[in-house]
Amino acid sequence: MISFRTMLGACAIAAFFIYTGAKAQVPPTAREIAAYTDIFRAVARNDLAELQRILREPQMALRADDNGRNPLHVATFLKRRDMIPLLIKRGAKTGDLDKQKYDPVTIAAVADDPQTLKVLLDNGASAKLVTSVYDGTALIAAAHLGHESSVQLLIRAGAPLDHVNNLGWTALMESIVLGNGGKRHQATLKLLLDAKANPNIPDRQGVTPLAHARNRGFAEMARMLEAAGAK
Repeated sequence: MISFRTMLGACAIAAFFIYTGAKAQVPPTAREIAAYTDIFRAVARNDLAELQRILREPQMALRADDNGRNPLHVATFLKRRDMIPLLIKRGAKTGDLDKQKYDPVTIAAVADDPQTLKVLLDNGASAKLVTSVYDGTALIAAAHLGHESSVQLLIRAGAPLDHVNNLGWTALMESIVLGNGGKRHQATLKLLLDAKANPNIPDRQGVTPLAHARNRGFAEMARMLEAAGAK
């Protein structure tokens, strides 16, 4: 028989999917890209020589577009990896949030783009920021999606393992309640457990990660949690 707490947990998951409707990341549209000028245009067109020229101008200013994206956000969305170090060196803020409250690190993590994520982290971007309307982290976002390569990079960069977002979930919890129980989410859970993420932080209804894994039929994830001392 399904317990009342389990039913509450299921309701919380359903509420999350309803709530997420208009909360996703927003890359620049084709219309926005066509209207870009200066640095934004150079980044959008992948014109490295033009970008270098603009960055050498003494009065150059790194502004934001109408959605709050700075050029580094745009470079991340468009995977302009060779431009990222130049922008950061010239003053682009790696911790700026756009109007959806995303920073470049979280954008790369959600996009399953570990190559761009590594460039950002290697050039001083932080894995520790609180981002998104859910007051989460890049690690929570990557774990939710089963992006194990990004999870690994973020853990190595010191991402907070047990941060609880405003839905009441950690990265470990999201790998279960928002995952599909498949190989990538299993790999994500293993990385989190190996890094010593706490396997016993329950959701707001008091349902533990192990209980969620069992209730969802994720036998391998339940086994991994049990081996790590989950209750």
